[in-house]
Amino acid sequence: MTSLASSVRVVPVESRADLKRFIDLPWSIYRGDPDWVPPLKRDVRAAFDPAKHPFHLHSEVQPWLALRDGRAVGRICAIRNRNHERIHDEAVGFFGWFECIDDPEVAGALLDVVRVWLRARGLTAMRGPTSFSTNETCGLLIDGDPGPPVVLMAYNPPYYPGLMEAAGLRKVKDLFAWHMKKGDWPPHLFRAEKVVTRRYGIRIKTLDMSRFDEELGRVQRLYNAAWEKNWGFVPMTEAEMDHMAAELKPILDPELALFAETPEGETAGFALALPDFNQVLRRMNGRLFPFGILKALIYRRRITCMRVIILGLAEEWRGKAVDVLLYLWLFRKGIAAGMTSAEQSWILEDNQKMNQAIERLGGRVYRTYRLYEAAL
Repeated sequence: MTSLASSVRVVPVESRADLKRFIDLPWSIYRGDPDWVPPLKRDVRAAFDPAKHPFHLHSEVQPWLALRDGRAVGRICAIRNRNHERIHDEAVGFFGWFECIDDPEVAGALLDVVRVWLRARGLTAMRGPTSFSTNETCGLLIDGDPGPPVVLMAYNPPYYPGLMEAAGLRKVKDLFAWHMKKGDWPPHLFRAEKVVTRRYGIRIKTLDMSRFDEELGRVQRLYNAAWEKNWGFVPMTEAEMDHMAAELKPILDPELALFAETPEGETAGFALALPDFNQVLRRMNGRLFPFGILKALIYRRRITCMRVIILGLAEEWRGKAVDVLLYLWLFRKGIAAGMTSAEQSWILEDNQKMNQAIERLGGRVYRTYRLYEAAL
């Protein structure tokens, strides 16, 4: 497909060579940026392989490349998430994997082909970026503290939001990332911990790796139930949960995967923090071989931050400070492992209960990410 701008051609990614150019493009966009974290190329390749990523079992994607004088200058992926359409009963399509030089002509051409592709499938709005869904990396970084992103969070040049707005997209939702440092905890948290433990008899247990599949089933049930009323949330299928678990298992610390259990053995809540493996990936330049594995083994021992990626409670246990127990346990375990800071992300801007709870923990919003939307 060719854009109306004569100097830019936008072509579908169809061959292995096309996909290689798609995967390699960010290395030119972020050349010289000390905060960019190169993804593992094999992981990006696997994401677009229908035999390896279960998103393709229920939905449809089409990646594109923007070319100028034969050189790749941008990329994007059109995404039809049928599960989102079914669950939310709205004809919204998505875009993701967006990377682009600082040129509104190129960005506009990329977004235009997604508009055409989604409209041809009967969809009436375009939202993004998501890669592929809100269960994965999403949003554009629009504001916040400098520095590299933490694991599985977005990063982009500061000109990206301007490209979105120039192409007619507008904010639909902001996402907050909260930051805490060792020693920031208010004293009242420890009093609350004692009260909750005594009143409800809640026990905290770490994930049992010897029963990993069974534990994963517990996580999926609670995860889908805890987030079902959140804006834009789509429950993960069993295959998607298995896929994510397989991807995260190599970096998972079972001491940072916690269940809150009642005296009767019921699951009241679950929390998961990931060591910020981006501190390792920054040194690997997208490759595990020949020296990437050695670097990973060396530098993972030096990780100083963790990301609280999941914290959810069964509905009947919300508002009873069980989340305080989980947070404090995570922070203590993280400190014991040598970590001195934590990011809690991402939280919807209008999720007042969650944002207020993290603020009471001593956190501060230090980065903001944005999802955009445009009518088709």
